[in-house]
Amino acid sequence: MLLLADRNFAAAELITQVTGTGADLLFRCKNNRKLPAIDRRSDRSWLSRIGATTVRVIRADIVVHQAGGPRRTESYLLITTLTDEKRHPASELVTLYHQRWSIETSYLELKSTMLGGRVLRARTPDGITQEIYALLTTYQALRTAVADATSTADTVADRASFTIALNTARDQIILAAGIIADTTIDLVGKIGQAVLHHLLPARRNRTSPRVVKRAISKHRAKGHVDRNSYKITIAVTINTPTSPPHLTTPPDP
Repeated sequence: MLLLADRNFAAAELITQVTGTGADLLFRCKNNRKLPAIDRRSDRSWLSRIGATTVRVIRADIVVHQAGGPRRTESYLLITTLTDEKRHPASELVTLYHQRWSIETSYLELKSTMLGGRVLRARTPDGITQEIYALLTTYQALRTAVADATSTADTVADRASFTIALNTARDQIILAAGIIADTTIDLVGKIGQAVLHHLLPARRNRTSPRVVKRAISKHRAKGHVDRNSYKITIAVTINTPTSPPHLTTPPDP
């Protein structure tokens, strides 16, 4: 498993907890974070230490070109426990980090697609915990089925419809499909087949201006707000620091 996280999460204690589970991580740091090098990599990344964990540091400039409009440049400072630059090139990790925003899609699928706008029914803390775990377990099972299906069809999981997966799973339960068939019930296969038969178009690179809502009002803020989406192209440049960090001797663990 690879865990993605935004700035302010790259704390030594949290990093230790994540790596202690056996998971890898790809976190963004603040650009002024001091991460001295203990080794260099051929793709301009370098190794450093945060607490007792060895991490690989990647500094990159992201240039977003908007079709028929201006361009936007932003600098990223990423850390990862994927230290092999041959298996995990820096440019691929920078592109992968962009998928972090997909957590917003997951929230939408949990709150709107699965719950259909309904609120949790329990009236006790234990009951709420049970409902949340049930939702997350179901979501993880469906996402696993989707990932397994798309991996066998040489396509990306982004093209899979979560709504198709959810409705297919519901149909299997409501219709009690296959309960008097063989000893092995291929529910995941049914979900995967339905997903592959209704693939979505390839996801386009788009950008939409961020809009801050008025917390105390359900109405839109006054004035012109651009809510359009624009096609974009993205260029990634891996950089070494302006002042390259000096090689340091790693502390004893």
